[in-house]
Parts: sequence; structure tokens; C-alpha cells
Amino acid sequence: MARYIDTHPRPTRPDQRPHRRGRRSEHDVVVVGARVAGAATALLLARAGHDVVMVDRSRPSRDTSSTHSFARAGVVQLQRWGLLDEVVASGAPEIRSVSFHHAGEAVHHTLKDRAGVDFLVAPRRYVLDDLLARAAVEAGARLVTDTTVSGLQWSDGRVTGVHAHDQDDTPLELTGRLVVGADGIRSGVAREVGAPIVQRYAPTGSCFYTYVSGVPWDGIELYVEDGAFAGVFPTHHGEACVWLIRPIEQMEPVITAGAHRLGAWMASLERAVPALARKVRSGNVTAPLRGYVALPNHVRRAAGPGWSLVGDAGYHRDPITGHGMTDAFRDAELLAEAADTVLRGICPERVAMRRYEQERDAALAPVFEITRALGAFPPAAEFLDLQARLSRALDAEAMRMADRPAPYALA
Repeated sequence: MARYIDTHPRPTRPDQRPHRRGRRSEHDVVVVGARVAGAATALLLARAGHDVVMVDRSRPSRDTSSTHSFARAGVVQLQRWGLLDEVVASGAPEIRSVSFHHAGEAVHHTLKDRAGVDFLVAPRRYVLDDLLARAAVEAGARLVTDTTVSGLQWSDGRVTGVHAHDQDDTPLELTGRLVVGADGIRSGVAREVGAPIVQRYAPTGSCFYTYVSGVPWDGIELYVEDGAFAGVFPTHHGEACVWLIRPIEQMEPVITAGAHRLGAWMASLERAVPALARKVRSGNVTAPLRGYVALPNHVRRAAGPGWSLVGDAGYHRDPITGHGMTDAFRDAELLAEAADTVLRGICPERVAMRRYEQERDAALAPVFEITRALGAFPPAAEFLDLQARLSRALDAEAMRMADRPAPYALA
């Protein structure tokens, strides 16, 4: 259990202005970020019997920007962790078909049973993140929300915890044998430890999306045209996430449209992918437009003395392959396994974390290479060939994940 200690003395004179009473808690692992990567890491480490605290400036039940689809390996992870039934019970539809549309023609594929799953899911993030965080708490982790991490604690060149404060500016110190940065693409943990970028490639595309109801979507729908990639992921509440990815310069009218961005996006969709635009027009747009421009393609060093990175904090790729949450799940399990051996005294930290980095880098390489090739927006025929290559890579990835030993508490 967390142990709290006052870190500020009480005033000794009646006229003395009171100090804010700070708190300190001691843990095995402090996870900065309680979303997909952070909650999954905390869940697995808590199931392994370790004292874990997650700290997040928001709450997992609040929405966040994400096109939120899982590749097959991500669904395998949900199943292996015992959470897939909960995701489906939350109202996320079982997606059993994928169709590719190009030049007025469509090819439909029914998802076959591979790696023990025969459907995909694309749950809304405010549902998924809350479910993961609750599962971590049920496993014994502690969740601290509405709290901002302002810096790291150091001792002899090693990270030993974090400094934070809540919405009332009350200070909080969380100490741990390991600090995990799961705080996203603009990770403060990565910045403060100076985690070097070991692979960097130029950003290429832009992605904007919204939600549409009132359309009988046919599973996942992918539309490929020269200079454009668009698609549909059915999700909660009878809605679908509808997205359009184009080179940055071709999306400039949307980027600069301000309050008229949704109209500019519809105009761009009608020019690039008219068949999908007609479907969107036939339904109801239920949310404001969200999007990304020039997101980085890079890999950071994964760990150092007392710290490690997981999810977008350690590796980020263009969203064109829709692989972010699946990456986060994979890396959470790899990191949890490495951290467990450190915390149990089985393996030296330097050795275990080096293994984590090597396994992560080997696992991300195939999809990262295809992502960069797709992000260059080759002609449509080549783009479709790359999509077929991606499909094979995703199936192989799912099989490797299914063959891993059962995670904690589920063996």
C-alpha cells in the first residue's frame, strides 16, 4: 500500500502563513501517464505483485485524440489479458470484414481466425483507457489523476521518482525504483532524461477525422486513391471514425480553414475520395473535426538509469498504418517483463532494459518500414501492394504475440 508522509512542516507561529502540506508516497514503479501504454504497463506489473502508481494530468475517462483502431495483435493482447470480452461488452462492435476501395471497385475480405481471434475492434479511447486503468487498479495499482508531473527526482545520476502537483497546487512526491514515461509523443520524462532519438525520418502526412452515424458501414472500409488514403472504423454508439490522410501540402486548405475546417475537410474528401464522401453526406456528422499534421517518425532510446519509455513516448510513427495502440500494448508487455526481472532481483537493470530496447526495436521494425513507405504516398497500385504486405506483417505479428507465454495471473 502507498505510504504518505508530510513533507512540509506545520507553522509554528499564529501569524505565520501556512505551508501547503505536501505528500510523499513510495512505490516500486511510478508510471507517468495512465492511458493505453501506461495503464497496460501498470496492469501487468501490478498483476506480477509489484507496488505501482500511475499519475496522469487528466482522467482516463476523458477522450483524447486518436483514430483508435487495433491491429490483430492488439486484439490478441486484449484476449490474453482477459479484457477482450469487457471491450466488446462496452459496446465496441466486433468488426469481421475489411474492404479495399479503389477506382470505383471494391474487394471485400472476411476476417479469418488467426492467432485465436476472428474479429477486430476500434473502441473509443474514453472507454478503452478507462477500462484499462480500472483493470490496473483492480490488480492493485494506484491511480492519481488531475495531477501534473513537474519534474523528476534524481540521485547520483539515477531517476528515483517524480515531483508533481494537483489542481490545488498541492505538491506530491512519488518515489520508485523505476520511473516509466508513458506520457505520449511530447513526453516530459523523455525530455528531462535527455532520451536521444536513435532513428529519425521526416514527417510526411496529415490526418483529420470525425465521427459519423446513420450509415450502415460495412466493417472497416479503406479507400485508396492517388495522393489520398481514407477509411472507416466502426466504433461505439453506432458511429464510425471516418478519416482522411493526405500529404501535408494537399491538406493545406483544411489546416488553414479555422472555424470552417469541417467544411474544408468535406470538400477535400469529395475531391479525393468521392465514394466515401457520399456515404458521409448520407449520415450525420456527430463530432468536431480532429487531426494531426506532420507527426514525427522516430525511435527514442528506451531506457536509462532508473527510467524507461513506453508507447508514443519511446516510439512514434505516422498514423497511416493505424498501429499506435497495438505498438503500445506490445511494448507494455515487453517492458513489464523486463521490469519484473529487475524488481525481483533476477537480472541487473542495465541488462534487462537493454533487452527490452532490443526486443522493442526488432518488433517495431517491419511495420515501421512499411509505414514510411506508405507515408511517401506512392502511386495507388504500389500503395495497394504495400497494404497487402502490411496485412501479412500484421498477421505474422499477431501469431508471434499469441505464441508468447501467458502474462501474469492468466497462466
